[in-house]
Amino acid sequence: MEIIDIKKSNIEDEHICCAIADKKGENCVGSKKDWMKEQFDDGLVFKKLNERGKVFIEYIPAENAWTPISAPDYMYINCFWVSGKFKGQGYANKLLEECIKDSKEKGKTGLIVLSSKTKRPFLSDPKYLKYKGFLVADTAEPYFELLYLPFLKGGTTPLFSESARKGTIPEKGIVIYFSNQCPFTEKYVGLVSDIARERGVDFRSEKITSRKQAQSAPTPFTTYSLFFNGELVSNEIYSEKKFSKFLDDNGL
Repeated sequence: MEIIDIKKSNIEDEHICCAIADKKGENCVGSKKDWMKEQFDDGLVFKKLNERGKVFIEYIPAENAWTPISAPDYMYINCFWVSGKFKGQGYANKLLEECIKDSKEKGKTGLIVLSSKTKRPFLSDPKYLKYKGFLVADTAEPYFELLYLPFLKGGTTPLFSESARKGTIPEKGIVIYFSNQCPFTEKYVGLVSDIARERGVDFRSEKITSRKQAQSAPTPFTTYSLFFNGELVSNEIYSEKKFSKFLDDNGL
């Protein structure tokens, strides 16, 4: 099976897969494709298996990444996913090898990726990455790790920006920061917003619409981060059921 590149020239004809399994998801994919079109000129690369499945890697020069980090001359992996029947067939290794080759050809000094101390939804698997040679460059509360794979010794070590280190904001209630890096964020933020309104819960969402805004965000994961009473609770995109349970668990 072939690994192909998604570009402006073919993006409308190609299937864009996502970690979320949503049978009605095709209606949401347009927002992701629109976001990608805007990032291609900034060096975004999206490689996927030429199949309808969750087998892809997405990366961009770190200075253009929608995340608060300092990593000059590195390539930042936005998303890296292999799942379902495609697992265990070497596709993760193949995608990572292609990313490394491409990044070296573009003069980058290494790769960086957002992960976590233990495997969490929507973040790259730390066990696999560390097995492939990635090291911990920096950490941020409550559980984030910035992993890096340097191509050369003696280079700079990537760091989180100060804005994202503490995992806190001054605002109380529920606040969700999100962007269209994932096809489904806007849909689910809208659904949980309706639930919060019905229950009379103090709720606000903030859509991140620019790289500048993302790079000064109070969370490393600008795709989706849920804060409660000033503390970062989760980067997992909550369904209606999971959000309702969260409210119940917190007496809301």
